[in-house]
Amino acid sequence: MKPETIQRIRKFTEDRDWDQFHSPANLAKSISIEANELLECFQWDEEHFDINEVKEELADVLVYCRNMLDKLGLDEDDIVNAKMEQNERKYPVSKAKGKANKYNKL
Repeated sequence: MKPETIQRIRKFTEDRDWDQFHSPANLAKSISIEANELLECFQWDEEHFDINEVKEELADVLVYCRNMLDKLGLDEDDIVNAKMEQNERKYPVSKAKGKANKYNKL
């Protein structure tokens, strides 16, 4: 996320004094709720969906994720790269390419 976007999210929260409500548990709940609203965009038709609704719900997920990163003092690049390294070990190309199996079923 661009620094100016991060600052905009932080300012929005700060201006409204909402950090007091942003416990890790509350943020995790909010991420889950918004992710389910994103899923709802595809509930009855996976091919014909409203891209504007998808963008709005996806943005909500990302904003809450950014808030959780701040609350926990985490860096998104650090945690994503650590997870990618783990995934690359669990799903080597030689075993996983073109397959949707879980790592323990490859």
